[in-house]
Amino acid sequence: MPSIFKYATVALAAVAPLASAQTYSKCNPLKKTCPANPGLAQADADFDFSKGSLDKWSTTAGKVNTGSNGAEFTINKQGDAPTIQSDFYFFYGTVEVTMKAAPGTGIVSSIVLESDTLDEVDWEALGGNTGAIETNYFGKGDTSTYDRDTWPAVSNPQGEFHTYKVDWQKDHITWYIDGAAVRTLNYNDAQGGARFPQTPMNIRIGIWAGGDPTNGEGTIEWAGGKTDYSAAPFSMYIKDVKVHNANPAQSYTYTDNSGSSGSIKEGGAVSGSQTRDTTTTSSSSTSEATTAATSDATTTASDATTTATTLTTATKSSSADSTTTTAGSTTAGSSSAAGSSSAATGSSSTPTATFNAASNVAASMGPLGLLALLSAFIQL
Repeated sequence: MPSIFKYATVALAAVAPLASAQTYSKCNPLKKTCPANPGLAQADADFDFSKGSLDKWSTTAGKVNTGSNGAEFTINKQGDAPTIQSDFYFFYGTVEVTMKAAPGTGIVSSIVLESDTLDEVDWEALGGNTGAIETNYFGKGDTSTYDRDTWPAVSNPQGEFHTYKVDWQKDHITWYIDGAAVRTLNYNDAQGGARFPQTPMNIRIGIWAGGDPTNGEGTIEWAGGKTDYSAAPFSMYIKDVKVHNANPAQSYTYTDNSGSSGSIKEGGAVSGSQTRDTTTTSSSSTSEATTAATSDATTTASDATTTATTLTTATKSSSADSTTTTAGSTTAGSSSAAGSSSAATGSSSTPTATFNAASNVAASMGPLGLLALLSAFIQL
């Protein structure tokens, strides 16, 4: 990846508190010693957002309302990208999310599991694709290729609630839709395990406009076309989230810079915790398995051949009458706070959306912003 990507990411982080890219970590344990991750200290946790609470979740961009349909993420205008993030990390296990994706060309509904070392597991639903949803994964922030996505079939994801589950184990990851397995990734199939997600992750859920006209052409094409904001509002609903943590702990600490599961030390006494098991066997694995439904639906997304990694800024959304949790600050810009690295699917050119986002922010930051930018570069 071009070195300018690193500068753009740090610059945006310095001048825009809500600027986000899933290929960015505030402290990457691969590079330096970092604070411990706060852990989920219980084996199982259920979050029913229809009851009006976002306890143990933080709103990192815009506003997220709650009601009878659960948490509501709405884009009312250009720049809206409401997003929440779990206040805890988990270390292997399962995450089930009951979601009704948002409609609208270019609108992306995202469920992202992300670690500080940039291990990542995704679901992303496109508002204009009424018959499939994307699954994807990344290891250690490696976006040198974009050949990991699949598009399993799902019926009317914008009009009906479906349960999307990730079963993340030490030797495989399986994605499920409504209880049916649609994809399995084996440890050895991810570059012999080198790119297999294996470090504690938190959960990020949000909606963003991949089709925003200020995004790179690759991102817009992947998202299904340009977003027409005159057709807003566009809303995604999350009824509930269920988490099973295979290794409950008060905290997770990286003991070295390897980014391996074996380097993670669990901290704090946990009542009734299970015996820790993070050692990956070296048994041979078959090639990545996908169901027939995945194969059939792949053609639905065969035109999505983009190459831009999304790096844009999230802004506040309009106020709502229902129960609201609000992020503390906002910045100008458009698009992804929750969108993952999988906003680049296909393989080829430079991620232009990244550089466009950086230049747009730099152009509008003013003298104080430029000072913050210079400070960020000095820290490198």
